[in-house]
Amino acid sequence: MTLRAVLRPLIIRAMLTYEWWQSGMIYNPLSPRVYLNPYPTYAALRAKDPVHWSPLMDAWVVATYEDIDAILRDHKRFSSDARHRRPRRTRTSRAPTGDPNMLVLDPPDHTRLRALVSKAFTPAAIEALKPRIVSLVTELLDRINTPNGFDVIEALAYPLPVMVMAGLLGVPPEDHAQFKLWSDRRARILEPTITTAEAHLAVQAAREFDAYFLQVVNARRAAPQDDLISTLVAVEEQGDKLTEHELLVMLRLLLIAGNETTTNLIGNGLLALLRHPEQLQMLQQHPELIPTALEELLRYDTPVQLDARTAMEDMDIKGRQILRGQGMVLLLGSANHDGAVFTHPERLDITRHEASHIAFGRGIHHCIGAPLARLEGRIAFEALLERFTDLRLLTEQPQFKDNVVLRGLRTLPIRATPRTLTSSRHLASSTPGRT
Repeated sequence: MTLRAVLRPLIIRAMLTYEWWQSGMIYNPLSPRVYLNPYPTYAALRAKDPVHWSPLMDAWVVATYEDIDAILRDHKRFSSDARHRRPRRTRTSRAPTGDPNMLVLDPPDHTRLRALVSKAFTPAAIEALKPRIVSLVTELLDRINTPNGFDVIEALAYPLPVMVMAGLLGVPPEDHAQFKLWSDRRARILEPTITTAEAHLAVQAAREFDAYFLQVVNARRAAPQDDLISTLVAVEEQGDKLTEHELLVMLRLLLIAGNETTTNLIGNGLLALLRHPEQLQMLQQHPELIPTALEELLRYDTPVQLDARTAMEDMDIKGRQILRGQGMVLLLGSANHDGAVFTHPERLDITRHEASHIAFGRGIHHCIGAPLARLEGRIAFEALLERFTDLRLLTEQPQFKDNVVLRGLRTLPIRATPRTLTSSRHLASSTPGRT
């Protein structure tokens, strides 16, 4: 064991003690009590210290909808580029730093990249994916043949976005497992709970990913195909194109964003419905509510729990003096449970029509892939409710990952009764807007 490994928990404990002494509150995302169920901690922060200094995060932790919404919309005073942050004395995260991507750049760099990439994510392009996604969901559900129950994560939520994104990028089926492995390893760099070994694997995954897709990019330049890489290679805005490096960094971003959000939307969302059987029953009886229900599920247990910004000038927020260069951790999951905005926020209500959630961010960095995640989620829930009845949890405590940023389940074992072919066809034909 290295000296750093010995000292790290002592340093963290000292930071938390100081935090408690300063504010009477502790926000420790490394604690299982927090990352397994962050919402009680969020509620305490909103009530007692909504703009809270965390020595551990070396940042201000912001908990209310009002403040988070305002910060996300103000890209001039709050930068997405962490290179503007003041250096910290003690490094508590083992995560490797990566090349800046579209999520962490400011205008004009962000504006340029977004304009180029958005051409591949037009409404028409997303709508054209619907038949393929329906086919993939049907294929995955057809594989389920376990009368004693099945794991929704393993059977559907995990493989679906991999197959969709891999197909978009022209990755052949035999490489899907490797594609998902790269995604899982790269996603860990977002988490403060990453281990040293995981950090090394994340760096290795980036090298392997770049080597693989550099060959694909060169092949698409020579012979374009009907896939996203060919589109990204060809996109042009006023004579400007993505460089090779920018393209590879963008593909790395799509690798994670295109997988994790949908997996967690399906898993977290179904768990919420199973824990609220009256809401599940309502959705089964009124599947036309699925689009509205998806928005409530995104709000209720947000797949991406936090975002980050850097203050670009000195300012005051709720009596706290924010200094230029200080970090801002924005608790999206907390904003989506703010009682000042949502009536009875801890209650799941699939008919809710209040202010919109912030699950996909706000402002210029609003998630460009949100329409795709919504489409995948809608088709997945439509198919599950059409295919099965009497859905029940097989465990009262499904296991969540030890993630702070990307909140999702490791497993979700359920038991469900397949509908008869006749009733399933009747349901499909009688539901408006079904594919």
